[in-house]
Amino acid sequence: MSILITGAGGFIGFHLAKKLLNQGIPVIGYDNLNNYYDVNLKISRINELNKISSEFKTPFTLFKCDLISNNDLEKAFSGKDSSNKDFEGGPPEIVINLAAQAGVRYSIENPSAYIQSNLVGFGNILENCRKNKTSHLIYASSSSVYGGNKNMPFSEKDNVDHPVSLYAATKKSNELMAHTYSHLYNLPTTGLRFFTVYGPWGRPDMALFLFTKSIICNEPINVFNYGKMIRDFTYIDDIIESIYKIINRRPENNDSFDFLKPNPSISWSPYKIFNIGNSRPTPLMDYIREIEDSLGIKAKINFKEMQPGDVKATSADTKLLDEWIGFKPSTSIKEGVKKFVEWYLEHYNVQFGGIS
Repeated sequence: MSILITGAGGFIGFHLAKKLLNQGIPVIGYDNLNNYYDVNLKISRINELNKISSEFKTPFTLFKCDLISNNDLEKAFSGKDSSNKDFEGGPPEIVINLAAQAGVRYSIENPSAYIQSNLVGFGNILENCRKNKTSHLIYASSSSVYGGNKNMPFSEKDNVDHPVSLYAATKKSNELMAHTYSHLYNLPTTGLRFFTVYGPWGRPDMALFLFTKSIICNEPINVFNYGKMIRDFTYIDDIIESIYKIINRRPENNDSFDFLKPNPSISWSPYKIFNIGNSRPTPLMDYIREIEDSLGIKAKINFKEMQPGDVKATSADTKLLDEWIGFKPSTSIKEGVKKFVEWYLEHYNVQFGGIS
């Protein structure tokens, strides 16, 4: 059995591929390695995966392609490697779609990128899963789908029809598209609403990366809504363990589905939605203090107004996840931030006052 991971050069995709390769599971990676953020970081992740593949003698191949190119995607599903030779692990039986145009704020500046990658690209994923009779499609949704929801903590049973960014709207659309294919073609699909993922090898456009770099360089950090923000920060290892346990828990048809009182998290079809969050929402200023403590440096802060498309607070209800896989994310902010800072200092060979 092999597993296809789109976005294999991305933050979550890299960590998941690493976990699978360590477990002896062949991985077909798919990533366009675009320049939304530092391509060198993505290349470093891929190089690391190649090393692990060689060390554990577990097949890994990378298709450097875009989801909107259906011809390339068909090749990744075909059981061939990126050189068009038979892939040792065979065609993928399970598909994990983590590729997307990321970023809430960037969706305001460049909406077309989100339409193409997150909608057209996801449509291509669904079609190839249908044609190849994929046994389980797992895909990244986002906590951003909760939009203007004020009911805390966010539950999968909540209505999510009021997104406040195009990014969130595309993720909600993915859930609707997946449900349609689950219904029409009996394709088991599981959508994962990630809550503010952080950790080593993280994205440079995320707060932890930006704050750490600026503090080290003695530059001020921009803190929006004057610091009055709360986030359900979720450590990357908890995200990966959740996905790993979900892989072999395929949704099934639910004959007891109540059509008069529909539950948005499930369906009569083989379809499920889960939150993956730490369930311990943390004030942003406390998060910043953990970065300061890990670095031993006090941050200079520019307090700013709320940004368009952002939300003041997120908090995950993960009861359904725990019931489904018997696992609940639990890594503390102190532990997670410390591990990120240690990775950052080593990876970038940092000397305080700047990057060498």
